[in-house]
Amino acid sequence: ASGRARITVQDILTASQQQPVPQRGYQCMSCCRLFPTLWSVKTHIQHSSQEGYSCKVYYRRLKALWEKECKEKEAAAPRA
Repeated sequence: ASGRARITVQDILTASQQQPVPQRGYQCMSCCRLFPTLWSVKTHIQHSSQEGYSCKVYYRRLKALWEKECKEKEAAAPRA
């Protein structure tokens, strides 16, 4: 099921915080292309395979890693 994780705008924003872009706009963290709006980045990611990119795979794997890391932190946290 994690291979089919839905990529949200929040996922895109979280990933983009790792690499600040000096110009206005949003950068796809997979292919490094710049887009003017978040919507255009999300559309690009959804249709990336038709454009010859694997951005959707990148973001799905990134989200799966984040979810795994979050679960590991929750499991390691002391319970009250």
